[in-house]
Amino acid sequence: MKRTIQLGFLTVGIVLAMGTPAMAADGAIPAAVGAGLAIIGAGYGIGRIGASAVESIARQPEAGAAIQTAMIIAAALIEGAAFFALIICIIEITTG
Repeated sequence: MKRTIQLGFLTVGIVLAMGTPAMAADGAIPAAVGAGLAIIGAGYGIGRIGASAVESIARQPEAGAAIQTAMIIAAALIEGAAFFALIICIIEITTG
């Protein structure tokens, strides 16, 4: 597990180091990378929320309704932030 985490951080570091020249340029590439990262981050966050909610409901079935409500609200907030980031990136692509 520790090796997997180290490999993940190394991969992210390499991608960011290689992406630095692309981020310095004006145009669609930085905005497209930003849009991709926003969507990946939102998907990861919603996946974590769902996994935690299912685990919590499995541990305490009587609190299922409250957990489900909180999960849906948190997922909606994450989706809103991701949608906002995506719109900003699309605006940058079309005007940049």
